[in-house]
Amino acid sequence: MELIVMLTYNDFTVSDAAQVFDSCRESKASYWGFKEHPLPLEEMKQLYAEMKRCGKTTFLEVVAYSEEEGLAGAQMCVECGCDILMGTTFHDSILQFCREHDIRYMPFVGKVSGRPSVLEGSIEEMIAEAREYIKKGAYGVDLLGYRYVGDAVRLNRELVKQVPGAVCIAGSIDSFQRLDEVKEANPWAFTIGSAFFNRCFGGTMHEQIDKVCDYINQ
Repeated sequence: MELIVMLTYNDFTVSDAAQVFDSCRESKASYWGFKEHPLPLEEMKQLYAEMKRCGKTTFLEVVAYSEEEGLAGAQMCVECGCDILMGTTFHDSILQFCREHDIRYMPFVGKVSGRPSVLEGSIEEMIAEAREYIKKGAYGVDLLGYRYVGDAVRLNRELVKQVPGAVCIAGSIDSFQRLDEVKEANPWAFTIGSAFFNRCFGGTMHEQIDKVCDYINQ
């Protein structure tokens, strides 16, 4: 299970993302990412390039719900040299584009809306949806578990258990209690963004990242 540090706050990339990364480049986290808005593309390219130089695996999470926006996000991922595209609603065209450009694709599951995102839908439908996407060739799925309007703990646990692919639990993991729940679900990865900027885990950004990495490996 890996921590993906997201340089984001309320589903938008923070303006000083490059400086924050620079202050934490020696932390224990090897997975890093941010959102498609609002940094200019050239700044995104430079930051991803720096992450890659530091040996990090890179993620772009696109909070968009139309096919056109999803394809634009995938194109952005290619231009930035990013490893993994998270988010977007699933479309065969986005999957095909990612395949052609050697990008791993992890779309949202369920009915996702708004920004910050909200997740709706039945657990059974989301499991079936995730299985179908992976069967088609998606690397995994982006599960907004703690944005769910229902039983988030059950959703996280059941989807990870029943889906044969990489599951990332993304969004609103902001306490050690939720870290315990995530550890129990045991997904491939999980994201933390806003909670680090809110100092939910105590200390500097660097200290919080290391604290969370140590905690999940206990």
